[in-house]
Amino acid sequence: MELEMESMASAIGVSVAVLRFLLCFAATIPVSFVWRFVPGAGLRHLYAAISGAVLSYLSFGASSNLHFLVSMAFGYISMLLSRRYCGIITYITAFGYLIGCHVYYMSGDAWKEGGIDATGALMVLTLKVISCAINYSDGLLKEEGLHDAQKKNRLLRRPSIIEYVGYCLCCGSHFAGPVYEMKDYLECTEKQGIWTCSAERPLPSPYFATLRALIQAGICMGLYLYLVPHFPLSRFSEPVYYEWGFWQRLFYQYMSGFTARWKYYFIWSISEAAIIISGLGFSGWSNTSPPKPKWDRAKNVDILGVELATSAVQLPLMWNIQVSTWLRHYVYERLILKGRKPGFLQLLATQTVSAVWHGLYPGYIIFFVQSALLIAGSKVIYRWQQAVSPKNSFLRTILTLINFAYTILVLNYSCIGFMVLSLHETIAAYKSVYFVGTIVPIVFFILSYIIKPAKPVRPKTRKTQ
Repeated sequence: MELEMESMASAIGVSVAVLRFLLCFAATIPVSFVWRFVPGAGLRHLYAAISGAVLSYLSFGASSNLHFLVSMAFGYISMLLSRRYCGIITYITAFGYLIGCHVYYMSGDAWKEGGIDATGALMVLTLKVISCAINYSDGLLKEEGLHDAQKKNRLLRRPSIIEYVGYCLCCGSHFAGPVYEMKDYLECTEKQGIWTCSAERPLPSPYFATLRALIQAGICMGLYLYLVPHFPLSRFSEPVYYEWGFWQRLFYQYMSGFTARWKYYFIWSISEAAIIISGLGFSGWSNTSPPKPKWDRAKNVDILGVELATSAVQLPLMWNIQVSTWLRHYVYERLILKGRKPGFLQLLATQTVSAVWHGLYPGYIIFFVQSALLIAGSKVIYRWQQAVSPKNSFLRTILTLINFAYTILVLNYSCIGFMVLSLHETIAAYKSVYFVGTIVPIVFFILSYIIKPAKPVRPKTRKTQ
């Protein structure tokens, strides 16, 4: 068996550990399909817990489930001991444990060299246990003054242990996401809310949406395997890269980022297929006539939205969508003081949390700080766009094209840090293009204080006679 695994791994150019992970990851689809037909909510919780633990064991080994157990224990024990403060307690303990695992395993180096461990799955699990604890704590609060997400997701009762473990490990979603809420998981498992089945409106079939996700996964993997030999990350440390001219180096940065993204598109398409076929990916019906089923709960990326984004502000809505949503609900919105508008500090804090969640490599930190600059600069251009009269379509189009080019430039420049990870390689790559992706956002940020767009004129309301 081991010899067969080695021959299969060498045939597709990956390590045995990665091949084992890919096989278990693909197995989440049939496992999720079966979960859909398990009778009774209690048995579905049990099946979710056992199947998730077995897949983790086969993929990462026995130590993975021990790591997951520690993180889950932090969350559940905090809910038992202190409902009021369980959110912040879980935030500190679960995040602290994840950081400790990042430091111990230094997974980024292993991932670059073709290895894999359970830290990536622990990252997703950490978000789940934190959100569950926070929503249980929010259940003590009155609805007045809460954000819409708090009202929707808060838990009025503590989940049972089997419900909790089933939520954490269900359908192998802890492998690569997507992150979803405990309340949604409970309603889906118990066939309540939008999952209530009736003769008038039966639950929609997930098969067409699953097939679409699988076809998308195949296309993404095919493109990645075609492009990666032409644009390897190792080129950034080769002398030939520094012999090129500025424009050629800038183009290579774009193509290396473009190539790397297809790997993530493939992974998220597989996880999307698994969640959709389980039924958990269903997110309601459209307002069209006739109504059509929506599967947005499983959606983690909008490929065309990312590649053709006309503003960096759109990127969190298109890339790693469910994690971006988690960061918005559990970091960004909770840092906004009542009566105040969010600013750059909230954005920077959110991006910093995202960086630490990914790992403690300098490349991650630099990338997410760069992302805050990227979004801030794009907001400046957008405000200029909005200040232009709708009648002046030419100038509006020019500003849209500038924002599009700005987003492409700074995004692909910034993501070099995310890919190469080390401080030396990141700075060297940035320096090779004269730090253009750092300077341009700062210039726009400074210009926002010089070129202040006029506020839109509000029509005066007529006094009633």
